[in-house]
Amino acid sequence: MIWKEILIRYGELSTKGRNKMDFIRRLRENIRHAFADLGHLHIRTERDRMFIAIEDEAQMQTLVTGLPKIFGIQSFSPVAACEKDMESMKKLAITIMETFKEKPYTFKVEVKRTDKTFPLESHAIQREIGGYVLPQFNNLSVKVKRPDIELRVEVRHDATYMMAQVIPGAGGMPVGSNGKSLLMLSGGIDSPVAGYLMMKRGVRLEAIHFFSPPYTSENSLEKVKVLANELTKFGANIRLHVIPFTEIQVLIKEKVPSNVSMTTTRRMMLKVADQVREEIGALAIVTGESLGQVASQTLESLTAINAVTNTPILRPLISSDKLEIIELAEQIGTYETSIQPFEDCCTIFTPASPKTKPKLEKVEHYESFSDFDELIARAVKNREVYIFPKKEEEQKQDKFADLL
Repeated sequence: MIWKEILIRYGELSTKGRNKMDFIRRLRENIRHAFADLGHLHIRTERDRMFIAIEDEAQMQTLVTGLPKIFGIQSFSPVAACEKDMESMKKLAITIMETFKEKPYTFKVEVKRTDKTFPLESHAIQREIGGYVLPQFNNLSVKVKRPDIELRVEVRHDATYMMAQVIPGAGGMPVGSNGKSLLMLSGGIDSPVAGYLMMKRGVRLEAIHFFSPPYTSENSLEKVKVLANELTKFGANIRLHVIPFTEIQVLIKEKVPSNVSMTTTRRMMLKVADQVREEIGALAIVTGESLGQVASQTLESLTAINAVTNTPILRPLISSDKLEIIELAEQIGTYETSIQPFEDCCTIFTPASPKTKPKLEKVEHYESFSDFDELIARAVKNREVYIFPKKEEEQKQDKFADLL
């Protein structure tokens, strides 16, 4: 096997100052966590790049498949190694460039000679390898500035290292480097995408879901569990808090006028979420709301809903339209699960004509005739907590099997 290691480039982490190494350590631990099934990974960190040692081809393929999902990685490259003599270096260069035969490319050779005792200087090595590779491939042409392929050669003290492929990473910040928040996970299209975007900014998530049996089915809950599990593939565990919400929702239906019942429902959800957030030590609440998408997401509605808490409410989708959200859901792999036809508590008891501009004082007036605080405390106390990702042996071969 020619592959010796994988070189990881940090991207945005490179702009950090004195606490840069804290971000790098977090990224290293997230990589270890994501690939725990591979056993102990040998990872070497530097200020501007990271190296993962490769033991075999199977490990290599697992890493190449999984690393693009890990936030904090701008790009990475498989690195091959050979002896420090020109014949070995030329042969390795040909082997690497064999993977780029299918269409025309521009290329150049870039050399770094860390081992200054090597008899040839960098420019001489560059000419030797470039002059040997170019005649072997009819699809290659030389371009010095911004070529399609840059064959990078580094002559170190122990061996010569070589790479050409640059695989894009997920970018962003390592999950866990920017605090913890509580994601309101409904089971629809929007909230998993909101969770993904916050994880990309380094936020570690726990999730909360409101479950109203018998009005919502076990299938709807299973769908949310699948979505929570899907989000863990981006590099962190997620705890899902399932709130028994039937009692509260029925009281709202009975005591609050139907045209503002959705506003009150959202306010009670936010009150519950805020208590859970405080218990778990999260700093903010994350929602999938997009301004004006539905009646409960107008600016007036959001203002009335927000009034129940001083906790920061993070809405990463606030300016996105539905098609943009759907496209991102498809990219991250949550869309097909989200569109499974099982109702959640947000879709039951939906009024025919909900208020799009509810008055806060009127909403508070209607709520004042019922004791919601006791029900909220009971719902928080009686919640069930699930931890994801599931162990591999616990997962179904078909992740939708329980949904059909």
